[in-house]
Amino acid sequence: MLETLFTDRVVCVVRAPVVPDPVALCEALAAGGIRTVELTWTTPGALDLLRSAADAVAPGTTLGIGTVLTADDARAAIDAGARFLVTPGLRPAVAEVARAAGIPFLQGALTPTEVLQAHETGATAVKVFPASAFGPAYLRDLHGPYPDLPLVPSGGITARNAAEFLSAGAAAVTAGTGVVPPDVVAAGDWAQITARATEFTGGL
Repeated sequence: MLETLFTDRVVCVVRAPVVPDPVALCEALAAGGIRTVELTWTTPGALDLLRSAADAVAPGTTLGIGTVLTADDARAAIDAGARFLVTPGLRPAVAEVARAAGIPFLQGALTPTEVLQAHETGATAVKVFPASAFGPAYLRDLHGPYPDLPLVPSGGITARNAAEFLSAGAAAVTAGTGVVPPDVVAAGDWAQITARATEFTGGL
């Protein structure tokens, strides 16, 4: 289910107070080369958005949900149609639900110990957060003891530095408000989002 993530090498995290049309948002991002989209639990009505879009997005687009903190949240997200889950930190209970459902998931981690613990939960990949605080060199350092672990840096990744993180060994990178500014999402300015996604992916 995360084949598009590792093919396109980017997932877009959407944090906005309003998402007027999640299907149109996914289409705008896909037009710019981003086909893996992570809604966030902190978005008002996130589950309703997921339910309305899960079966309506175009083939090839993968829609999941992030900031999942509890087993109950994980089950609710899967029931609403999430194709993958993301946690901000180590959440073994979320991992257990995802594994039981056969849903891929990314576990958040930062330190070498946390990265290994996240991998040991069965995570499809480890989300390294906050990546901007340490930079691409830190990712390269993590690959010293963990050369085969898929790492996805998140936080502060932009069109200007995404390629550096990929060169440092990232399996994929996370695009955030630089591609989907909350006010642009709320306004439904899909053309601008496509342009921002195109700029981001053009440098990868």
